[in-house]
Amino acid sequence: MKNIIFDLGAVIIDINYNFTAEAFKRIGVTNFDELYSKKKQDHFFDDFETGHLSNDQFRTEIRKHISHEITDQQIDDAWNAMLINIPVSRMKWLQSLRPQYRIFLLSNTNRIHVKAFSKIISDTHGEGTFESCFDKIYLSCNIGLRKPNAEIFDLVVKENNLNLVETVFIDDSPQHIEGAENYGLTAWHLKDGDTVENLMTKHLSL
Repeated sequence: MKNIIFDLGAVIIDINYNFTAEAFKRIGVTNFDELYSKKKQDHFFDDFETGHLSNDQFRTEIRKHISHEITDQQIDDAWNAMLINIPVSRMKWLQSLRPQYRIFLLSNTNRIHVKAFSKIISDTHGEGTFESCFDKIYLSCNIGLRKPNAEIFDLVVKENNLNLVETVFIDDSPQHIEGAENYGLTAWHLKDGDTVENLMTKHLSL
């Protein structure tokens, strides 16, 4: 194994989907669980993740599910509630991998989250520290593609001349693992309760 493609949320950065679900319910989106979950989401979330919806258009979609007035900041705060942090130990672990592997980040995300997690990471670890851990970072909202579609894996592989048999993809979502495997990548599923450090140790010791 020479190349590692990491997901971001729940793999590198700790997140809790329930925090966002509960935050939206508190501000009036009582059907949020029907709109968004780890396994599936309403189409406008997909459009937001691929950059086809602006921040304002996303907020407009959210407001369709609320019967009272609500501010942009309330929506953003509820949406960002899931984002926690990257532990210092994980950041050091990532940095320790650099001499051995080419490392890439491949995340389905959106511009509201990007602004929020960039600030969280910068405040905790210093500006530029996170970016230096990766050969290249691919964010769905910047490239107009999202997992689990084959096109996004093809972009990362071909743009970096990666050999499929030397490359592993790590993600916490089963549908993304399936998409990567269908494309031809080796994919390791990070299950709830496990850590990416432990997952890699298990697989590399087999």
